[in-house]
Amino acid sequence: MYPLPLLWIKRRKLPAVAQQLEKIVNSYRTQGWVYVRLESVSTYVQPDPGCFGFGAKPGYLAAYQMVVFSKI
Repeated sequence: MYPLPLLWIKRRKLPAVAQQLEKIVNSYRTQGWVYVRLESVSTYVQPDPGCFGFGAKPGYLAAYQMVVFSKI
């Protein structure tokens, strides 16, 4: 299986997300891949303390959607 990152658009543009997924699936299908599923992956990005507190950035939760394919 081969995961492919999917760029999500803001919730109010769900039809655009569906079109993006359809294009990705169709593109990979022509190369012999079969769509398996959509996976959610999340991770916590550690805060950056900066230099003596200057330029410090808080930690945050990063969420990604992966399109999973399998080769025929």
